[in-house]
Amino acid sequence: MSRLPLTFACRSTVCAGTLDTAPGSAGLLIVSGGNEIRSGAFSGQARLAAEIAAMGFPVFRFDRRGIGDSDGENRGFRESGPDIAAAIEAFRAMAPQVDRVVGFGNCDAASALMLAGGAGCDGLVLSNPWTIESDDGAPPADAIRSRYVEKLKNPRELVRLVTGKVDLGKLARGIGKAVRPKAEPGTLAQDIAAGLARFEGRVDILLAEKDRTAQAFSAVWDRSDQRISRCADATHAYVEPDSRTWLREQLLKALRA
Repeated sequence: MSRLPLTFACRSTVCAGTLDTAPGSAGLLIVSGGNEIRSGAFSGQARLAAEIAAMGFPVFRFDRRGIGDSDGENRGFRESGPDIAAAIEAFRAMAPQVDRVVGFGNCDAASALMLAGGAGCDGLVLSNPWTIESDDGAPPADAIRSRYVEKLKNPRELVRLVTGKVDLGKLARGIGKAVRPKAEPGTLAQDIAAGLARFEGRVDILLAEKDRTAQAFSAVWDRSDQRISRCADATHAYVEPDSRTWLREQLLKALRA
């Protein structure tokens, strides 16, 4: 196994990628979220790629246009379908034994894969898809309700309430947000649902239950969707050791399917 830097064309632009080689016929395409470079925060995606490749599956990462080492204009995740498709083409060219590409994205990278109908992937692992169109800084009402239910089950919290150690103004504001009606899907949520409906391959949706982005997704998505798996103690980037292990196992499961 080795790590190979490379460049590839996306329309008239030159993009940068990295291939972690392995002999497997199923390969993982990692799509970066936000304006993150292909190595990921604190090299987290590079580390994940090495771990997956060590298990026998090649991994391709890339900077979309206008990000990191890639030329061109950054058009954002909504317009990144051509970048993903070009990366898949480069992946297949560099690893010709690969006959099945599983695309993995966290946050708006998951949404990008959904909007693009998979962009040519054979399977998708979609983590904490981004559905937030206007952000007032508050968690979704469902998340607030769940938090207060847990607090009311905790005797220590009840003692704090009756002894005056709880900010009643903050409590009132929280309760006011908790009684809001269930959020209706916005345009982005509807668009990613429509895009995913066009995809015919295997789909796994991963949710980190301590992540606000995942909570917002849950508030507008069908909770009976059998493709959803949840990691109870995970935050957005799965930085906790157990969460990292869980994420890696979910990816390996999708690659072995």
